[in-house]
Amino acid sequence: MNSLSYIISKKEVMKSLKLLVIIILLVGATSSVSAQRTIKVYPKYGTVVTTLHQPRLIMHKGVNFHFSNGVWYKGRGRKYLVCAAPVGVRVRQLPIGNKAVVYGGRKYYTYNGVFYKKRGRNYIVVNV
Repeated sequence: MNSLSYIISKKEVMKSLKLLVIIILLVGATSSVSAQRTIKVYPKYGTVVTTLHQPRLIMHKGVNFHFSNGVWYKGRGRKYLVCAAPVGVRVRQLPIGNKAVVYGGRKYYTYNGVFYKKRGRNYIVVNV
C-alpha cells in the first residue's frame, strides 16, 4: 500500500505543478501586455484640425498662436493649422513628458522636437 499511496501523491504533485506553471504563464502574459509603452503621434505641419484640447492662446509678434498638448497652431477661421513653434515665444509651463537635455554644454528642455530654454519663470523656444 505504501507504493500505491506514493504513486497517487506523485500524480497529484504533477497536476499541481502543471496548474502552477499555467498560472505563472498567465500572470506573465498579462503583465507583459500591460507593460507596453504608449506612443504619441503628433500631427504634421500643415495639418488642419477643428478642435483643440484646452489650448493656451499666446500672442507673439502680433500673431495669435495656440499651444495644446505640446503642439503649436495658428488659427484659420474656426479651424487650426499645425505650425512650427515660433522662435522666441515664451510659455509658462511645458507639457508633461518634456525631457531635460544638455546640448553644447547648456541645459535645454525638449518636447515634440521643440527646444526650450528656461529663463526665469518662463520657457523660451530656441533654435539649437
